[in-house]
Amino acid sequence: MEKSIKDCIRSRRSVRTFSGSLSDEDKSKIELLLTKTDNPFGVKVEFRFLQASEYKLTSPVIVGADHYVAAKVSREPRWEIAFGYSFEKFCLLVCDIDLGTVMLAATLNRGAFEEALQVGENEVMPVATPIGRIAEKMSLMERIMRKGTKADTRLPFDELFFDKSFDRGLLPEQAGKYQEALEMLRLAPSAVNKQPWRVVMDGETLHFYEKKNSIANHKMGDIQKVDIGIALAHFDLTLREEGREGEFFEQNPKIQTELEYIISYRG
Repeated sequence: MEKSIKDCIRSRRSVRTFSGSLSDEDKSKIELLLTKTDNPFGVKVEFRFLQASEYKLTSPVIVGADHYVAAKVSREPRWEIAFGYSFEKFCLLVCDIDLGTVMLAATLNRGAFEEALQVGENEVMPVATPIGRIAEKMSLMERIMRKGTKADTRLPFDELFFDKSFDRGLLPEQAGKYQEALEMLRLAPSAVNKQPWRVVMDGETLHFYEKKNSIANHKMGDIQKVDIGIALAHFDLTLREEGREGEFFEQNPKIQTELEYIISYRG
């Protein structure tokens, strides 16, 4: 990548207004990026680059896009966080070639996308994204949507991250080698900007939790676990870029909380 992961995280936004068609060079770059969408959870996520007119793909909130990228995954352990991680990794790689994306779940003609991907009985297609050149001006609908979800705001560091228990908020300067990675996690996008991730730091180990709200339950699965996968991509890819490689593992620390434990990380 020419841009750093952190630069892409800071500069990228959800794009719903596009301008112009993709060039053959753009298409070749996208196809190459689709080969790099792995995740650390051992779950295969299958991506497709699709022409909108060929498959009759539409979304009422998208203007000017003639291509989409969609993905499907089998319902197996960790599929939601794996899907979110892989899809966000792709979106960050696309940022490096100056194209726009936005993850869509409810606002697309799902049947057409599922048919294009040939989604099987035990498979699911949680989200898709338009992909194209970013228009100079947002549409009125896009401006209204961003304002309604407060798309550019995030909760403070010490309301998302905690020191050893949920009784004490973690300050940035207390996060040590994880400070930048947690800040990049804090900036992650989420469905209607609910920011469902919470993290407890205990020495070298971090424990990730889900704060559920009304959008957690969906026929596509727990969409907020997909959001947590997005956040985990920000966290892990930042550490990898810094030359740090740890491991994700499941070992519930049984911290007293009503939140759902998701996974842990040791660096």
